[in-house]
Amino acid sequence: MDYVQQMNTSMGMNGIINIFITLICIACSWWALQELNLDKMMKRPKSMQGKMLQIFLSVGLGYQLARFFIDYFNWSTWLSGMF
Repeated sequence: MDYVQQMNTSMGMNGIINIFITLICIACSWWALQELNLDKMMKRPKSMQGKMLQIFLSVGLGYQLARFFIDYFNWSTWLSGMF
């Protein structure tokens, strides 16, 4: 394999890993938000709008959590270049 093919393969694997980490974090945030009592904050928590709000919250929270883990991993690999 030449250098360009190795870079493309590496970038592809990195993308797959990032997608996988993001989906796991979204699922974990959905699971954690199930314990949140939204009845007191919404008029109709079982309605379609209430469920959509819960989905949006879990996607937003899960994405931020995944970005933290991905960035932390990238930063730690960059630090190895210093030593």
